[in-house]
Amino acid sequence: MHYDYLVVGAGLFGAVFAHEMTKKGKTCLVIEKRDHIAGNIYTKDWNGINVHWYGAHIFHTSNKETWDYVNRFAEFNHFVNSPMAVYQDELYNMPFNMNTFSKLWGIKTPAEAKAKIEEQKAALGITEPKNLEEQALSLVGTDVYTKLVKGYTEKQWGRDCKELPAFIIKRLPMRFTYDNNYFNDRYQGIPVGGYTGIVEKMLEGIEVCLNTDYREFVAQTSDTFGKILYTGMIDEYFDYKLGELEYRSLRFEHELIEGEDNYQGNAVVNYTERKIPYTRIIEHKHFEFGKQPDTVITREYPADWKKGDEPYYPINNERNDALFAKYQELAEAEENVLFGGRLGQYRYYDMDKVIEAALEMVKSQAKFVFTGE
Repeated sequence: MHYDYLVVGAGLFGAVFAHEMTKKGKTCLVIEKRDHIAGNIYTKDWNGINVHWYGAHIFHTSNKETWDYVNRFAEFNHFVNSPMAVYQDELYNMPFNMNTFSKLWGIKTPAEAKAKIEEQKAALGITEPKNLEEQALSLVGTDVYTKLVKGYTEKQWGRDCKELPAFIIKRLPMRFTYDNNYFNDRYQGIPVGGYTGIVEKMLEGIEVCLNTDYREFVAQTSDTFGKILYTGMIDEYFDYKLGELEYRSLRFEHELIEGEDNYQGNAVVNYTERKIPYTRIIEHKHFEFGKQPDTVITREYPADWKKGDEPYYPINNERNDALFAKYQELAEAEENVLFGGRLGQYRYYDMDKVIEAALEMVKSQAKFVFTGE
């Protein structure tokens, strides 16, 4: 059979693209290496709780068109992301705001908080930060860095902050208001019933093959395709011929706690000491204000990536960005193959940006396909 598009990856980017091209009368076949659709936004029902299987995902955007678009596929609740942070036996509000500063120093006003931070920065006397530690200290002072930045960052990167380059942290946002909302975006929420349902609706009427490896599939199939949208790792597509791009990986440890209706009282609690191996604990029922008698928690562990591991985040430093630019040249020369998503375009995308990038690709394809330009 002939399809207009082979879409490699049933995550959000691939699903939006396949949905929109199908609406335009094009035929799409979607293949997915995992045993489920929805990629990293996959949610799984466990004892009536929608578990964010690959870590917490909160949809947020300031783009009304994007918000309206995603609301076609689900009803969103009014969840506001307000994580907490644990350091030793102390509990702090995130992001860094007046609640955080009040707990740290027993102060009440923004002027007091700013004075304390400036006093600490002045005492350090850092003018040209040589590493990430000095950069962070020069931005937020000693107390915020020591208790809320240092250990968490070292766990994320697997290295001491003194060994990390300063440019990794360009700024550390501090809010001098009593506002625990992590995001500044106009629209925010969680889809009622989880994210998997969104992708299911997008892929209605489209043929999807799970547990399907791209290379094995194209070697064996008799189907033909006008174009391919590849949302996997761009360096893997080209057999790493120019070298490996670097990624960060994650490991998730899920636990059902029966008879416990409220484990930590908040959806996300960060653990900022380096000696605690996980970066955060997620209690999923709080995303949807659940009243179930049991609860499900997830401990999230950062991990170094090596070939064969699941990549989650591209590491956009000078070395990798230069290598990606070379892979982009190969991609542009690849006839009838498109590259999309975090891995195909080697950039960090929030969910709203994934949707916007996929819709932009749809527009460019529609222009080419339907006008012949």
